Amino acid sequence: MKMIKDKKVLMGSDRAGFALKEAIKKQLEHEGWEVTDVGVQDPLDPNHEMFHRVGFKVGSMISEGEFERALVFCGTGQGIHLAAAKCPHVHCAMVESEPAALRAITGNNCNVLSMGSWFIPPAMGVACAKAFLEHEFAEGFDFWPLFKEYHQIAYDDIDSFDYEEYKANGFELKEAKRVPMDFNPNVVRPQPIK
Repeated sequence: MKMIKDKKVLMGSDRAGFALKEAIKKQLEHEGWEVTDVGVQDPLDPNHEMFHRVGFKVGSMISEGEFERALVFCGTGQGIHLAAAKCPHVHCAMVESEPAALRAITGNNCNVLSMGSWFIPPAMGVACAKAFLEHEFAEGFDFWPLFKEYHQIAYDDIDSFDYEEYKANGFELKEAKRVPMDFNPNVVRPQPIK
């Protein structure tokens, strides 16, 4: 598997997300990242891949364990996000801010980050990508007791979710693990990572 610790990342976009993908790719490569770009390579190619097909391609490469994390782009970030997330074990977050990108990895342990080039300028896209790539799950939450354990349960439940089993069980999880929360998370806010 190509790992973040080795500065290896997967990227893909449709033609609407091409410009943002290219700007982020250029900056990451400048900083020593090895970027595997599965397309599109030419936004004017009349036979370009549609957003959902690029999403499937990137999602499948994450599902198959080829890469630890990926970045995907389309016009809104939504369509390619939906497609990538259809692949098993893909946890894809669509973001429009650096704090959201940071929380996608530190709070939700996402392995794919989606952005929309129609709404995110290149500098913001780079900041989002770096927040996602330069941090780890549960990092920066030492002040929140049992944060990692609580969010790991959510990650595991989402990753193994079987709708038919859920439906057959009266729309309840068969095994619903719990972690006690000893404070109000609406009062305590995440601290910025330095």
